[in-house]
This record gives sequence, C-alpha cells and structure tokens, in this order.
Amino acid sequence: MKYIDLKEKSEAELLEMLKEKKLELFTLNAKLKTMQLTNTSELKTAKKDIARIQTALTAVRSK
Repeated sequence: MKYIDLKEKSEAELLEMLKEKKLELFTLNAKLKTMQLTNTSELKTAKKDIARIQTALTAVRSK
C-alpha cells in the first residue's frame, strides 16, 4: 500500500481501512504469541500501513 493510493480516499474510507488493519495487526500478534506466525515481516508491514493510513487521515482532517 502506497500513500498515493490513500490520499484520494475520503475520511470514512480511511477510518474503515484503519479499523481493518488494526484488526489484522491484532490477529498477527495473537498468531505470533501462539507460534503460528511463519512470516514475521507481516507485522512490520501492517504497522507501516497503519501509520500511512493515519498520516492520510491527518492530511484529510487538516483540509
């Protein structure tokens, strides 16, 4: 996911995406704790996606 894709979305869409990504991060963390996660780089990717979405939200709200 790139920031360019996010900056064209509305605030409601961004909030929905943020909710989905946070849920994904929660499940990845649960899998990590129970030793079911094989690709740990997914955690880093999910965190970065959340940060990008929050940045886009801040930009939308400041307009």
